[in-house]
Amino acid sequence: MTKPLDGILVVAVEQAVAAPYCTSRLADAGARVIKIERPGGDFARGYDHVVHGESAYFVWLNRGKESILLDLKDVDDAALLTRMIAKADVFIQNLMPGAAARAGFGSDDLRTCHSRLITCDLSGYAADGPSKDMKSYDMLVQAETGLAAITGTADAPGRVGVSVCDIAAGMYAMQAIVLALFERAQTGRGKGIAVSLFDGMADWMTVPLLHHDYGGSAPGRVGLKHPSIAPYSSFRTKDGGEIVISIQNEREWSAFAAAILEQPDLAREGMFVSNDSRVRHRAELEELIAKHFAREGTQAMAAKLHAAGIAFGRVNEVADLSAHADLRRISVDTPSGPVGMPAPPARLAGEEAAFGPVPGLGEHTAALRREFA
Repeated sequence: MTKPLDGILVVAVEQAVAAPYCTSRLADAGARVIKIERPGGDFARGYDHVVHGESAYFVWLNRGKESILLDLKDVDDAALLTRMIAKADVFIQNLMPGAAARAGFGSDDLRTCHSRLITCDLSGYAADGPSKDMKSYDMLVQAETGLAAITGTADAPGRVGVSVCDIAAGMYAMQAIVLALFERAQTGRGKGIAVSLFDGMADWMTVPLLHHDYGGSAPGRVGLKHPSIAPYSSFRTKDGGEIVISIQNEREWSAFAAAILEQPDLAREGMFVSNDSRVRHRAELEELIAKHFAREGTQAMAAKLHAAGIAFGRVNEVADLSAHADLRRISVDTPSGPVGMPAPPARLAGEEAAFGPVPGLGEHTAALRREFA
């Protein structure tokens, strides 16, 4: 079965998370991805050793690729990379700012030599911005963009528990590359793409930013609560579980008041008749709801909410996700054995997805040296 990007060659000088996320998803779509690893390998291989001795990050982000070890300071290795790029459709790199250009692989120069080439540079900050020389890892950008300031509890800011800045940048990079491939099919010319972690997360921060710029203040940290909708927060049940409920409109509030609080008049009169009023009287509202939740076990309350058509989610542990009935898994081969991981979110009708293995360090070095000699 063919895939959308069959025949597309991607050469990636990459490490860590953002660029490998992008290229792994290009590989899922059928692209041939050659991963250039420095001597010692992508340092993400050493982030942890929890998956049969392999890094959880690495096996997640590098399926379907070929790995070659190259030292770009070596004249012969640099020449080999030059020959690879000459045949590539896409060149991606996320080295430290300026490093690729100093090694002779600056994007502008590459596109001058190869007019059909699409280049993609990923960085922490924009290459022409005031912070271009700052080192930038995911949590640093979470802090710098204000994400940490609206995450956590009233007592302290918090980190989002996964690498959202890296993932966002990788997603935006893949989107831009696919669009550039479409454009090249029409024009015959490649394109230069630059994506930064800061810009990606700034886009995700648009709503809090607009609240600040136009509303006078950004939402505060409220833990598992919504800053401008009520009730939209978590409540503890009789057996110690925790459930988040979300009331999005007055119809849902009326159903909740009648079926869960057993006080239908709350939707018609008093301090809780509208969302604005419920937000102003959040403390009284949540105290009332908490009393009702404390009378029921988690499963019993979940059943009542479901029957009433109320949106809710259990506050699960990762162990609960692992056993969740809705979790779809795929099996991916690694040098240390098969690994089960979440399936890609997009389901393609009538197609059975297949995924390439995670490469060992430099596994394809000899074959690639022969191919591009």
